[in-house]
Amino acid sequence: MRPAPAVDFSPGGEPRRLRRRALRILVPIIALGLVGTALAALALRRTEEDRLDRALDQQTVAVERTLSAEMRRYSTSLQDIAGAVGAQSRLEAAEFNAITATTNRQRLPGATGVAFVVPAGDAPITAVQRFWRESGNPGLRLRPTPGAAEHLFVVMAHPIDGVGDAVGQDMAASPQATAALRKARDTGQVAISSAYRLLRDANLPAARQQLSFVLVAPVFATSPGAPDTGRFRGWMMMGVRGGSFLSEAIGRTAGNTVAVTLIDQTAGVLKPFGWWRPAAPIDRDRAARTVAIAVPQGKWVVAVEATERLLPDADLHLDLVAWGVGGVITLLLATLTGTVITSRNRALRRVDAATAALRDDIERREAVELQLRQRETELVGFAGVVAHDLRSPLARIAGYCDLLRDEAGPRLDPEHRDYLERLYAGAQDMRSLIDDLLNYAMAENQDLVTTEVDLNRVVAEVVRERVNGQGVLQPKIVVWPLPSVEADATMLRQVLDNLIGNALKYAPAGEDPRIEITGRPVDGGGWHIEVADRGIGVPRDQVDTIFEAFTRARGSERYQGTGLGLAIVHRVVERHGGEVGVAANPGGGSRFWFSLPPVRCRVPRPGSPGG
Repeated sequence: MRPAPAVDFSPGGEPRRLRRRALRILVPIIALGLVGTALAALALRRTEEDRLDRALDQQTVAVERTLSAEMRRYSTSLQDIAGAVGAQSRLEAAEFNAITATTNRQRLPGATGVAFVVPAGDAPITAVQRFWRESGNPGLRLRPTPGAAEHLFVVMAHPIDGVGDAVGQDMAASPQATAALRKARDTGQVAISSAYRLLRDANLPAARQQLSFVLVAPVFATSPGAPDTGRFRGWMMMGVRGGSFLSEAIGRTAGNTVAVTLIDQTAGVLKPFGWWRPAAPIDRDRAARTVAIAVPQGKWVVAVEATERLLPDADLHLDLVAWGVGGVITLLLATLTGTVITSRNRALRRVDAATAALRDDIERREAVELQLRQRETELVGFAGVVAHDLRSPLARIAGYCDLLRDEAGPRLDPEHRDYLERLYAGAQDMRSLIDDLLNYAMAENQDLVTTEVDLNRVVAEVVRERVNGQGVLQPKIVVWPLPSVEADATMLRQVLDNLIGNALKYAPAGEDPRIEITGRPVDGGGWHIEVADRGIGVPRDQVDTIFEAFTRARGSERYQGTGLGLAIVHRVVERHGGEVGVAANPGGGSRFWFSLPPVRCRVPRPGSPGG
C-alpha cells in the first residue's frame, strides 16, 4: 500500500504553496496583460497619429481650395473692371469712378485699391499729362522714374484702404510691378507680380509694412464701332497686402487648428510673404504640409502646420493612460480591459463625430453649389426674358435708322451721316447680342422636339445663307456625306450655323476661308461630326474653356462676336446627350467636333448628297 502523502504542518506551509500557485497563474496573466497593454498603447498611438494626419490633410485641402477660389474671384473682378474700362470710347475720370465705385474692402479684403496704368510710349511726358488732365483729372502730376527705359504712369486710381496717393506714380520704379505689367501685355491675360513692398507703403511705419503683390489685367479697346477696337490701351492694376489677404481669406477656414504661411515662388525663389498664426501653440512633432496654389501666371506655395488644437481630444495621450493602467494590471485587469475598451469606443465616437461634422460640411457645400446652379438657371432665364423684351424697342430703333439712311441720308452732311451709320451699326451689334442671349437661354430651357434631321440638307441651307452674305470672300467648302439623326431640328441647326459661321468669320485676313465638314460612325453607335477650318485657331491653354459663356480666344479681339456662340453649341449638344470639343487642325486652324449618342442616331441613307 502506498504511503499517505506528507502533509506540511509547519507554520506558514499552506500560504507559501498558495502564493507559489498564485504566482504561477499571475505571472502569465501579468505578462499577457503587459503585452496586451503595450499593443493597445501602440494601436492607440497610431490611431491618434493617423487621425491627426488626416485632419491636417483635410485642413490643407480646405486652405488650398479657399485660397485658389479667392484668387479666381479677385482676378475675375479685375477682368470685369478692365472690360468696362475698355468699353469706354474715351475714359473720363467720372466714368472710371463709376466703374470702380463698388470696389471696397468688404468685396476685396486686403486690397489697397485699383488703378489705371498707361505706358508713356514715345509721347512726351508733358503730352501724356495734359491728355489725362483733360480727361477729368486736372490736378494730375506725373512723377517719372529717372533712367527708366519705359514709363508706366498711374493716371487714375480708386483707393480702398485710404493709405497714400498712387496717382502720378511711375510703376517703372518697381521691377516686380513692371514685370507683371509686361507679362499681362504680352499674354493678354491677368498676371500677378512677385511679392514686394508697395511703393505707396514706403512712408508707413515699419511695423505696418507688409510684403504685397499686384494683380494686373490688360485693357483693350472694345467699344463697338470704334476705330481703335482691339488696340491695347493700358492696364488695370490691383494692389493686395499679403498678410491681410491671407488672414481675411482663410481665417474662418483655419481657425485655431492650423498655422498657414503663404510663399511666393513667381521669381524662382521661395519668399514667404503672408502668415496666419493662431493663438494655439504649433505642434512641432508633425511635419508641415505644402501645396501649390493656382494664381494667374505665377507660382504660390502654401505651408500648413498643425497646432495643438488641430483635434480637441488629441492631448488625452491614451497610450499613457493604457501604460498607467497596465502598471496595476495584477489588481485591476478587468478594469484595465474595460478602460481600454471604453477609451477605444470613446475615440471611435469622436472619430464618428468628426466624420459626421465633415459630412455636414460637405452637405452644406453641396447645398451652396445647388443654390449656385439654381441662381445660374435663374440668371439664364432672366437674360432670356430681358433679351426678348428688348427686341421690340430695338426693332423700332433699327427700323427708323433704316428709314433715315434711305430717305434722309443723302441730305445729311458727312459728319451726321457718320453718326447715323454708327447708330445703325450699334443697333445691329445689340441685335446680334440679344439674339445670342435668347439662343443661349433657349438652349438651356426650351423643350426638345426630336425629329429625323437630314444633316446634308441642314448644312446645305446654312452654307447657302452664310456664303451669300460673305461679299468678296470666296470660301471653299467641302461637305462629305452626312447621316440623318434624331434631334431637335432648330437647335441642331444652331449648332451647325455657329460652327460654320465661326469657320467663315475667323479666317486670316486676306485669305479665303476653307472648310471641310465630315461625319463618321463611332464604336458602340452614334456619330462624330467635324467642322474643320484654316482659321486663326484656338490657343492650347484655352481648349478647355473656349466653350464657356462670354469666353473668346486670344487673337479674336478684332473680330465681331459676343462669346456666346460656342457656349450655345455646348449646351445644345449636352442637352442631346452628346459631347463637344476642339482640336488643332494639322496645317493650321481648328477641328470643332460634336457627337450624338447612339440612341438618337440612324444609319445614313445610301446616296446622301455631299457638297
